[in-house]
Amino acid sequence: MTLAASGVHAQTRDTGVLPDSIRQQLQQQGIPAQALSVVVMRADNGQTVLQQQATQAVSPASSMKILTTLAGLEELGPVFRWKTQILSTATPEKEVLNGDIYLRGGGDPSLSLEKWTSFLRRLRYSGIKTLRGDLVLDRSSFQPEREDLQATPFDEHPDAAYNVIPDALLLNHNLLQFAIESDGKRIQTRLQTPLANVVIRNNLKLNTAPCASWEKSVTPPVALNDDNGDIEIRLNGSFPKNCQVSTRLNLMDRNQYGAAMFAQIWRELGGVWRGQVREGKAPADATLLLEHQSETLADLLRTINKQSDNTMARALLQTLGSTTSGISGNAVSSRTAGDLRIRQWLTKHQLDEQGLVIDNGSGLSRTERISTRTLAGVLQAGWRSPWNAEFISSLPIGGMDGTLRKRLKGTVAEGRARLKTGTLRNATALAGYVRDLQDTPWIVVAIVNDEQAAKARKALDQLILWVVAGHPEQWQAPDEPAPETQP
Repeated sequence: MTLAASGVHAQTRDTGVLPDSIRQQLQQQGIPAQALSVVVMRADNGQTVLQQQATQAVSPASSMKILTTLAGLEELGPVFRWKTQILSTATPEKEVLNGDIYLRGGGDPSLSLEKWTSFLRRLRYSGIKTLRGDLVLDRSSFQPEREDLQATPFDEHPDAAYNVIPDALLLNHNLLQFAIESDGKRIQTRLQTPLANVVIRNNLKLNTAPCASWEKSVTPPVALNDDNGDIEIRLNGSFPKNCQVSTRLNLMDRNQYGAAMFAQIWRELGGVWRGQVREGKAPADATLLLEHQSETLADLLRTINKQSDNTMARALLQTLGSTTSGISGNAVSSRTAGDLRIRQWLTKHQLDEQGLVIDNGSGLSRTERISTRTLAGVLQAGWRSPWNAEFISSLPIGGMDGTLRKRLKGTVAEGRARLKTGTLRNATALAGYVRDLQDTPWIVVAIVNDEQAAKARKALDQLILWVVAGHPEQWQAPDEPAPETQP
């Protein structure tokens, strides 16, 4: 299909006027048309058919992950793996290790409970039963080592999973999972994360509210040290009758969390340990006892982009910095070095970085900025990349999976759009690749910055349908979907 024969695409080739259906949808939601920054261009030849406010730097929300993940993929390679190591200066003798063990993190953002348990099982089955020393946590691969201690809370939910700030040794995202169940008479709580000396204090009262609104009546839990040396998770407020929920929250100090999880799992594996947990750095003469390697970066990109995992995207930015040649000591932070490396990647691809602000690389930021023109250029670089299959397959598929599973479903765009979503209070975005009904590949970047941006989803979906079919006016927009759990 030639551009001249592309129907509705040709209507705005020269003028850049928004299609009436999209303009009207924005107007219906009380959003000015100029709040939309948009680029629609051919993926194969870069010919632009629609653009508005394309060079203006805007808040991209989670569509910023496109830049972070593609630069990470090309700079580190698709088979890059993060490494987590256990070392010691002592030598095991008769199932006993008389000395400290060092857990050295390499920035792995995917060290889940299951992987951590498997890692310790390998250590136990190597012939070590009794540990007579401390567990020393080495986070020195990232600088600063504990960025979470210095950070200002992003919003009013600092304990939420999407707000977890990475470090070089992030165990299970530092999340505590517990279940709450109720019938008509009582409320039961259960800790679902294996943590020694952690108990839940259930002070909840029954209410008659709908189960879907349970979070509104439960006071944000807190973790406190009690007189017995245990950590007490206090649940206060009220909880609906006949309701069952399971939730994950970032409540505990990371050293306490690592100690409690290590102690419990090691005990369950039949091991013995009575040492302490402290921070430190593995000595140069320490011997490697065991190493865990993450899945490949190409595999993990699917989690980052499809599920919009902020913590993993932030870890990828810091990894770009920590693996940059010449970065050492505390001279520069890993984030700053990662920022510089991404800018060098943009320069290599002759992409404009004017107005670009990289904060943490995930889009969960009030300060990150990028233009839709630059983001469209990044997507074109992804289309031409030797790793384009790995990159494109990481994006959510319209109406099928990830953060797009409930959008574009049952329309001509279902299965034809691979788009990264983005949502903040004042920003809504879609960016990625779309194939029209003639299988012509298009790049679409559309970002709305406005106080009413949350209402712009229908207009952005309408844009995708316009690209796919050229007659979105025949499509009846579905009801507004529920907000995503990830920004």
